[in-house]
Amino acid sequence: MKRLTLFALAITLIATVFAAKTPYQAVLQHSRIRGRARGPNVCAMQKIPGTDKKYFTNCKQWYHRKICGKPTEVTYECCPGYEKVIGEKGCPAALPLVNIYKTLGVIGATTTKMYSERANLQEEIEGPGSFTFFAPSNEAWAALPTEILDALVSNVNIELLNALHYHMINKRLTSDDLKHGALFPSMYQDFDVHIQHYSNGVVTVNCARLVKTDQHATNGIVHVVDRVITAITNNVNSLIDTDDDLDTLRTAVAAAGLTSLLENEGSYTIFAPTNEAFEKIPPETLTRILGDPVALKDLLNYHILKNLHCSESIVAGTPLETLQGTVLEVGCDGEEMTINGKAIVTQRDKIGTNGVIHYVNELLIPDSAKTLLELVEESVVTTASRLFKDAGLTDHLIGSEAVTLLAPLNDAFKDKSLAMTPDMKKLLRNHILKEKFSSKSLYHGQELETLGGLKLRVFVFRNSLCIENACIAAHDKNGRYANMFIVDQILAPPMGTVMDILKADDRFSTLVGIIQRAGLSELLNKKGTYTFFAPTNAAFNAMPRADLNKLMRDPKELANLLRYHIGEEFLVSGAVTSHTRVTPLTGDKLELGTLNSTVYVNRVPVVETDLMATNGVVHAVDVIIKPLPPKIVSDQAEGSTIRRTSDVRAGTQVMKNDDLFQKVLRSHSSRTMSRVQ
Repeated sequence: MKRLTLFALAITLIATVFAAKTPYQAVLQHSRIRGRARGPNVCAMQKIPGTDKKYFTNCKQWYHRKICGKPTEVTYECCPGYEKVIGEKGCPAALPLVNIYKTLGVIGATTTKMYSERANLQEEIEGPGSFTFFAPSNEAWAALPTEILDALVSNVNIELLNALHYHMINKRLTSDDLKHGALFPSMYQDFDVHIQHYSNGVVTVNCARLVKTDQHATNGIVHVVDRVITAITNNVNSLIDTDDDLDTLRTAVAAAGLTSLLENEGSYTIFAPTNEAFEKIPPETLTRILGDPVALKDLLNYHILKNLHCSESIVAGTPLETLQGTVLEVGCDGEEMTINGKAIVTQRDKIGTNGVIHYVNELLIPDSAKTLLELVEESVVTTASRLFKDAGLTDHLIGSEAVTLLAPLNDAFKDKSLAMTPDMKKLLRNHILKEKFSSKSLYHGQELETLGGLKLRVFVFRNSLCIENACIAAHDKNGRYANMFIVDQILAPPMGTVMDILKADDRFSTLVGIIQRAGLSELLNKKGTYTFFAPTNAAFNAMPRADLNKLMRDPKELANLLRYHIGEEFLVSGAVTSHTRVTPLTGDKLELGTLNSTVYVNRVPVVETDLMATNGVVHAVDVIIKPLPPKIVSDQAEGSTIRRTSDVRAGTQVMKNDDLFQKVLRSHSSRTMSRVQ
């Protein structure tokens, strides 16, 4: 029964959300459902403790129980348009339908009601008409700076009346009519008010959030907002031009040719770096970017979102696309607005006719405006960064050379000698490709030339993209002139054929003799893409002496043993996932997997991976690999006691269904139905 109840609730939620006309109506209906156990017309709200902020929420927010990273508490109150009745459950009564002036008192906007009386607006909003009034809450009036409030109340017949008229529209607009991006002429000189209706259900007017909506009156409708709004007359470029804190930004915008963009029609969000933000950047970096029109334009476009986002619309971290083409993670932490997780917004919601400005005290520099050295130093590859500089490769990392850097993760250097020997310098030089590549343009079998003159091969696997043994471990870092691939291993360029690799390593001396005895030397020297799980001397020494001697006397059996250790296709360790399979030259497939960074083949641990060869790769094992025991047969012969798993499950389900059927027959409702028939 409990499951049926939950299922019914889920169906109800889905049906009501899809039936909702707007995002706001969707969250309102969700809140109604969550509050209906408290009685009719009760809405469940999420409140941030210690503040007066309350939200109707969607299903995701309801289960997370967080707004702007802060835990919320659930409160229950009457849904818009309803009120409590003493002695009755919930909110069964509709609010009295009276004129706007009286409605302000009914819904608790008493300060707006008082100022309407002082400004001689009372008669207008009591009389005939059809108005929409965005009424500031009592807290909104209290939050106004003292000098502004004094200026309004000292001249009630002009300044205060004009301010209140700007909160009014000369027609009735419900929340359904408040479409995203809509403009409506106010009753103050027809200056527009700007509506935003976000997908999370938040509705704003001039970036003030509607906290009580759709309070109907005989002569219109009232929406309570959380701040006093002011007329918008300038575009965002004019706002930047007239602010001394944005002098450097103004110069940069002009130099990048973005002035006309910020003057024209649009709906942008600008994270405007203050003069202080520019001053925090190293002078040489700032000079380089300001002197490079391409980098400067990318830098500024990285501060501009494609759509208008008021601070009140952000209730959780959200990736938002910039004009530069990448995204910023815009979120909030309590009262602070954050960008990429950092609370760097110092002033919010300075709104213009074509967008909104949020001030930031830190410059946001996109990868596309950075040198390769800056990309390396700001990423997780700190060991590689130090080694590249120690190897004297800095000039390749700071110049305008079109290259691609293969930067190994720090873990790749564990248990490795980091002495800057000639061989190490040569190896690091081969981590720089001669061209600027994107990982999306790489293909299987492609050859990439390094600064050291080597040709590196590209291998494309189902879940990995590798250059030789080094598999790409993160998204590309695309700099101004050069790119960086973060890889999981230090590059190990091929040093000869598979046979050459084995001969050069004393651990495989026994194996080399066995290969020659089995007549497989030619195979391992010729062109191919082999994966050899090569038994070390320790693997053969672990065999019983009698078994080894018997094996050595039979070249054919030797060949079969070795062929079972050689896969037909090339496979590096970075491409091994759970249940990876390799087809050997002889026998059943080899099953591979990983556990705690160790690769296993048929449950045998690989002691060293990725010894790269021109015709394959060698992985060392200290145990001779044997076929795995056969799995339980799924089919059965007639009369066998073993059944397929699916049959067992089906039988169990049949028994469960039979039991359920018998319970239904014995139930009261079933007996009642039988009597009726």
